[in-house]
Amino acid sequence: MHVVITGASRGIGRALARDYEERGARVTATSRSGETGVTLDVTDLAQHRRLAEALAGQPVDLLVCNAGVYLEKEDDIETGYPPEMWEEAFATNVTGVFLTIQALLPHLQAAQAPKVAIISSMMASQSRAPGGSYIYRASKAAALNLGRNLAQDFTSMGIAVGIYHPGWVRTEMGGDEADISEEEASTGLIARFDALSMATTGCFETWDGRAHPF
Repeated sequence: MHVVITGASRGIGRALARDYEERGARVTATSRSGETGVTLDVTDLAQHRRLAEALAGQPVDLLVCNAGVYLEKEDDIETGYPPEMWEEAFATNVTGVFLTIQALLPHLQAAQAPKVAIISSMMASQSRAPGGSYIYRASKAAALNLGRNLAQDFTSMGIAVGIYHPGWVRTEMGGDEADISEEEASTGLIARFDALSMATTGCFETWDGRAHPF
């Protein structure tokens, strides 16, 4: 099994890469800095092309689009949320997901039962909207919408697409007060990825197996 994981230098991505390696999978991990695995800034089209070339002839059984940013934790509605922050967040959290999938689509098509897992967030939900974190919420909602539409278009190709809330995880992004550890999130997500099939493509689920409200 060949698994490609973006944003694998820390947090959930790093835990997923470690756990898949322990399961005996071949893992291609990427990171923006190149400190872990292959260098990939998901906003850079040229780097996507280089990654695809480096994996030439290698099927990808599971692509985990995990790379993401949460930039506005300290911003307020009166003075915060500058345009540059919107641009960077959407470039990473939405465009970056699309570019990764687009670049590796031939590799997914070469696998027997390929899957794409998009790490979104409970903050993508339109029915649960408590306010705040406008950029992050909007970008993760866009990633959810992207995944849902790709699931439809990929049906004829036999590629299953799932979108996931990884839990509130004790990472640099999630903070020390979060609910679960990286290990718990990784274990739960891997179980979700294992269960993903063409019968459930387009799902939006939590790390522990519950359907999440859209």
